[in-house]
Amino acid sequence: MPEYDTLLYSKEGSFLSPVKNVAVIKFNRLDALNSINDQFIIDLDAALTEAENDPDVRSVVIASAHDKVYCTGADLKMAQSLFKEMDKVKDLISQGQKALDRLATLSKPTIAAIHGLCLGGGTEIALACDIRICDEEAKIGTPEVSLGLIPAWGGCVRLPRIIGMSKAMEMILTGGTLTAQESLACGLVSKVTSVEELLSQAMWYGAKLGGNAPLAMKLAKQATHMAFEESYEKNLEFQVEAAYKCFETKDLAEGISAIFEKRRGKFTGE
Repeated sequence: MPEYDTLLYSKEGSFLSPVKNVAVIKFNRLDALNSINDQFIIDLDAALTEAENDPDVRSVVIASAHDKVYCTGADLKMAQSLFKEMDKVKDLISQGQKALDRLATLSKPTIAAIHGLCLGGGTEIALACDIRICDEEAKIGTPEVSLGLIPAWGGCVRLPRIIGMSKAMEMILTGGTLTAQESLACGLVSKVTSVEELLSQAMWYGAKLGGNAPLAMKLAKQATHMAFEESYEKNLEFQVEAAYKCFETKDLAEGISAIFEKRRGKFTGE
């Protein structure tokens, strides 16, 4: 397994599938409360590349190795040092945007398993995932304006798409934080679990998604993103082409046969 300074990377199975086809990426800057520095961004991008290029990996779980924190956002010591190196600010922000866009557009489904405190850039990472679940201790927030910043790694775009403009404005402009149940109520997360069950529930999702046809999931992700990024007509055109590509795959034939034969489909991505 690859090793990173700020992350832990592993491949895991679950009770649904003993095959180790779920990549698990855990934030691991424990002494810094999993705050994000330049190395964190580099490591996240590299870990996503590893998962993307591994043919055995069918889904990705983004979690935390800290016992109380998911991710507390930008490393403020690093941010403070940038006042003396203003020429680096735009590059660092752009680098963060690209890493999170890589996460959002990964061809494989992604699940954020949010434990404890999730703030700023941590929230933006979670927003870039396809599915977000959290435990009962989670607190999810966007405190940037209270520091004099904005959610600049895509948060100002993704948050209103997920929870609606009114609630997103409230969160962003107040620098507010939501509890687990408030996050569930507004659609920021799709499930709340106990602390003990969070990772196993995330792995359940990972295994469940990993059992679906890989190309179909990739195309479905693209089409769903297009709902916010392209015109209605272009989205429909893409869906025609995407469905046609599915008919060209062995996986669709396998999926239909599995229904008739009353068994689970065995998809190869071909």
